[in-house]
Formats: sequence, C-alpha cells, structure tokens
Amino acid sequence: MGAQWKAKPKEAAANARGKIFGRLVKEIMIAARNGADPDMNPKLRMAVHQAKKASMPKETLERAIKKGAGLLGETVHFERTTYEGFAPHRVPVIVECLTDNINRTVAEIRVLFRKGQLGASGSVSWDFDYLGMIEAAPTSADADAELAAIEAGAQDFEEAEEGATLFLSDPTDMDTVSRALPDYGFTVQSAHLGYRPKSPVTTLTAAELEEVEAFLEAIDAHDDVQNVYVGLAG
Repeated sequence: MGAQWKAKPKEAAANARGKIFGRLVKEIMIAARNGADPDMNPKLRMAVHQAKKASMPKETLERAIKKGAGLLGETVHFERTTYEGFAPHRVPVIVECLTDNINRTVAEIRVLFRKGQLGASGSVSWDFDYLGMIEAAPTSADADAELAAIEAGAQDFEEAEEGATLFLSDPTDMDTVSRALPDYGFTVQSAHLGYRPKSPVTTLTAAELEEVEAFLEAIDAHDDVQNVYVGLAG
C-alpha cells in the first residue's frame, strides 16, 4: 500500500501505522461489497491477507468486512478514482484514491500537483504496465523461482527485498498465481494490482531527486490517496 517509489524505513512505517490501517480498511470495505466470505471473494481475500500482514486487530478487520458488506446497516460510498500527471522534472506519476467526495478530492489533488503538472486520463498510463504483483518468500533453499513462475502461471519474476521474489502476472491471473505458489515452495507475503514504469527516469541530480521525493511525500500524505506509482528508477 501507499508510496511505491522507495522503501520507507521501518521507523517511518511504524509511525504511519494508523494511515496504513485506514487505507486497508477502505480496501476491505470496497472488496466486501461483493461478499463477506474471503474464500468466495478473491479481492477480499487479498485485502484480508494484507491486513493480517500489517497486524491489523481482528476486531477492526471483522468490522470493516461487515460494514463493507452492509451487515451493520451502514452504506459505503467510497469511489475509486485515478489521477495522472507529472512530478517536478517531468517524472510521470499515477495516483490512486478512494474517496467519499470526488469533488473535494480532485480540488485538493489539483493543489498538490501545482509543483508538477496534473494531466488527463491516459496522459502517462501508456508508459506503465498494469500488472498483478505477488511478493513471496521461499520456504526452503530448494525453492526454484523460475519453475514456480512457470508452473503457477506468472508472466515474469525478479528478486525482491530480504530474499523474497516478486512474481508478475496478468491482472486477471493474480489470484490464481497467488494460490498456486505455495505448491511450489513459496509463501505469499503480499499481492496487489499496480503500475510499473516501462521507461523510468534515470537522469535526475541529487537535488532534483529530493524535490521529486518531497512532492511525492506530500501526495502520499493525503487522506484519500491509496497508492502512488512513479516512473523513477530505483
């Protein structure tokens, strides 16, 4: 969840725990619209998996499912909206939001983009691939990532942090790949749909990079923002 341009230090992630839970609760509520049983609802199953990985309290998780499914007599009005544009120095950015007030959100996102450039739909997404991203850790030294990718139906794979492997899939195959990987020696740690840049920017100076990161952090801090994807190397 959240910013995709760099791995935040563990201390910062801990400080942002409340925001992480808030984002996860929204995803769970949206997914639960299609049913409160994770076994019958792939999107909810993935959202629950992410929440458990983040150590969300059980009562918070269960309430989010019930509220999203309409079992508490409340109606969920969150809508998903995506904004595209450029950070400073023409770095492409895609921002995904969940909001209960689109007019408020778009007005506030426009203000945040004043140091960059807010574009129309499709203005930068053509330069990204939309993929299923499944991060999984080997359960033994014998686990073969290439074999697992082929057998599970992933399109590709690459090394991730702390010895894990990132398996890439077609968006429609993400749940199938996630469920198959344990049979080939991998434990799924996270799975989500997201954007990967085709040709990330690699020519920024240290000062320019600092300016871009400040812009991205301001975007990511907005309450309605769920994910930020950026065409930036590293």
